[in-house]
Order: sequence, then C-alpha cells, then structure tokens
Amino acid sequence: MDFSKFSKTPPHLKEAMELMKAGRLKEATTLIQSNLNGVAADNNTDTNTDANTNTMKDVTPDKPKLEDSAAKTAKSTNKEKPVSTDKPSSEPFNKLSDTLQDIADKMKDFKLDLPAAMDLSALGSGATTHSEPDIPANAQFLKGTLKSAQGNHSYRLYIPASYEQALQKDLSLPLIVMLHGCTQSPEDFATGTRMNELAEENQCLIVYPSQPTSANPNRCWNWFQPSDQHQGQGEPAWLAALTRSIIKDYAVDSSRVYVAGLSAGAAMAIIMAEAYPDLYAAVGVHSGLAYRSATDLPSAMMAMRKGSSASSSPTKNGKFVPTIILHGDQDHTVSIRNGEQIFEQAKQRLQAQKSDLNTQQHQCGSKQNRRSTQLEIRDNKGNSQLKYWKIHGAGHSWSGGSSAGSYTDPNGPDASKEMLRFFLSH
Repeated sequence: MDFSKFSKTPPHLKEAMELMKAGRLKEATTLIQSNLNGVAADNNTDTNTDANTNTMKDVTPDKPKLEDSAAKTAKSTNKEKPVSTDKPSSEPFNKLSDTLQDIADKMKDFKLDLPAAMDLSALGSGATTHSEPDIPANAQFLKGTLKSAQGNHSYRLYIPASYEQALQKDLSLPLIVMLHGCTQSPEDFATGTRMNELAEENQCLIVYPSQPTSANPNRCWNWFQPSDQHQGQGEPAWLAALTRSIIKDYAVDSSRVYVAGLSAGAAMAIIMAEAYPDLYAAVGVHSGLAYRSATDLPSAMMAMRKGSSASSSPTKNGKFVPTIILHGDQDHTVSIRNGEQIFEQAKQRLQAQKSDLNTQQHQCGSKQNRRSTQLEIRDNKGNSQLKYWKIHGAGHSWSGGSSAGSYTDPNGPDASKEMLRFFLSH
C-alpha cells in the first residue's frame, strides 16, 4: 500500500519502535520480519497492478495463497506468542543503520503495495529438492564443502568425461563459476542452463556454489548488503576462496576462469568481477543488476522495479573485466533498465582503459529464437569486450534453457552457448 495516504506510522512499525526504545532489539526485528513475511491486506487501491511486479523476489513462482486478513492481523500483533526465531535468517533489517522511523519514511516513497512487495514467503523457505542432472559415463558431478573464515559452504563440481585425458596430456582446463538465482539449487541450475553439456563439448570444469538458507531464507545471494559487496568479506570472500581452491586442486588454467549468474546470482557475479578483477577473465550477467545498485532492502526493491538511482560511474582505478549481458525486455521482476545500467557502467570503465573501440549493433531472430538486439563493443584488435543482448518478449528466465529446470525459457537465444563462446574468447 502507499503509506503516504495515511498520517500515522504503520502499527507494526510503531510497535517495533517502542520495542527498540525499550532495548528489546531482537523482538523488534522479529516483529518486522513477521510482517514482511505476511501478505498485504486487501486495501490496495491499484486493482490493475500485476501481482508479479509487486513481489520482492529474484524469480517468479506461482502466486501464493493469501491469508485471511483477520488471521494475519492477529499474527502480527500477538505479543504473547512472538514468531519463532529458531530458524536462521539473514533478515537485512538487523544490519541497517537506519532507525525504524527512517525505514518507515523510506517506505512512503514507494507507490506500490509494500507489504506484498517485501513478501519473501512466496518463494518458500528453502529451495525444492531437485533431482540429479544426467551426466555421461566417466563424467563426475561431485559434492564438496569448503571451509573458510566465513564458515562451511557446499558446492557441486562438474568434471567432464575427458578430464583424465586432459591430465595425461598435461592440459589445463577453463573453469566457470555458476551462481544460481533465488530458490534454486546447484542441481536445478545445472539442469536448467545445460552448462554441463557444454562443458563436455568444450572441456571445461563448472563449479556451482550453493547459497544456504542460513545465509538467506530463499537462497538469494545478498547482493544488496554492503557487507557482501567488497573484496575480503562476506559472500565475495568465500566465493573467491572456493574459486582459488578449485584452481589449486584441479587442472585449471588460472587465466581462463569465468563467473556467471542469473538474477541475484548475476548481481553477485558483477560484484565478484568488481571485487576480484584479477581472478576472473570475463563475467556473464543474465537478468542482473549493476554493481552497488542497492545498499539495503528498500533500495533493492526500487532497483529491481525501476533500475538504480545511484550513479553508474565505475569505481576508481578498477580493472575492466570483459562482460556479456543478457536481459529480457519483458522482465517484470528485474527491470530491463538494470541491463542497460550494467552496460553503461561497463562501457565507462572500458572507455577509460582502452582506445580505438568499435561499437556495433544488429538484430537477429529465427523461428526457434526470440528476436534480439545486440550491442557490442570491440577493441582495436577486433576482440569483443562488451556485449549486450536485449531479448525481445522474454521475461525473467534463463534464455534457451531446459524446461526440466526452473526459471528457464526454452526459446532462444541460447544464453549458455553465447556466454561460453564469449568466455572462451578471453
């Protein structure tokens, strides 16, 4: 709802502020989390708004069943039986420096149904268990755990059937780090992108880090939290540690290591390229957001909906990492404006470091593939440095992916093939 229509602070925020004044911070956080995980009352006057555009989520599941308004109100105001906090949560509000009143003031700026927009419960508390993808004989899809300063982290590693032959020939193989979207698992992401199949064809290793529900209830990478946006801390630190561990333990060519992701995973891929430009030779971004396009939950919601209001200027002295971007122009979860901002941010850094650049634009399409507009910048040697695919008619899903995985669009262009082709040219 639009809180600007009311003269009073929302009841649950008022109660939370009283708890905070009394020093009961944990209870205040629990109360806010309870309301964010609830469903908005039926007093939203905008009856023509698409429900999918009013949901703070990385992917677009089926519309959840609405709670009875009276039951929901009783749930959010019941002081005798507070919501259990036994389940780990990375609720961003407990890391914000804003006061609760400041948060309420920020909410007033949004012209959408805020309680519904913040409803993460629609994504489910944890990803569905997905079946193992099929792999050819002699290939391996290993389960591993990385122990780091940030804790223990699980991952899946795909090793192609030709790996032993490569070892015998003393060959080093490329490595691709694949970051899944919210509610997804490594298994699901591997199935949907078909990246393992391409690894067989091109002799690559693929590692799929897994975001646990203890870090985010919906398995989203926390791209919007300042503590997870920089080198040497948070999620970027352990993802970099995992990358280095695979390079050390397997026959990996350290000059051909790449990172890619979908949505929240794509936003984190951008952060990894920003934080560790010497570790990754190229980055692939599917339906993602530009670096530091958000620094808290409210700004994340706004960025997803309308693009970032922050400056698109690259950080000082940053190294340009070759970038390929794919984004559907009918994406109602992460606006196409974000793809444009990623391109502009990368272009500014590229122009600051290289001269004699050549920009090309062309369109393509076929009966099998959606129509797309491609904008590409090549260097003076003809090498593609920055490529942006705007896919017409596509929503928030992996283009050309397998319907056996979640959040995929079987209609091309094939994002996996295009990313791998771009990666292997660097």
